[in-house]
Amino acid sequence: MRKLGDLDEIRAVSGLSGAIKAVLSSPMFVIGALCMALNFFALLYTLSVVALSLAAPATASLTYIGNAIAAKLFLKENVDRRRWVAVICVAAGVVLLSL
Repeated sequence: MRKLGDLDEIRAVSGLSGAIKAVLSSPMFVIGALCMALNFFALLYTLSVVALSLAAPATASLTYIGNAIAAKLFLKENVDRRRWVAVICVAAGVVLLSL
């Protein structure tokens, strides 16, 4: 959204439809929407295969693990050892739930 600019300024120049068009034509917005759709359909598939009592913690742990990995790779954050240990503990907890 920073690359897109201030939506109030876009709306002042080209109206509400211009602001909507600017957002919908942004490649990052499209990629984000596609990732959210993929996540939704993956969750639907998961719920059709396993019970909710396993699917909910598994998806939550995958989110936690994915956030740690994305923080390290894409955002170049310093992910310390304590957070990696927490990621391993969360993953181990999900494995224990599945047994």
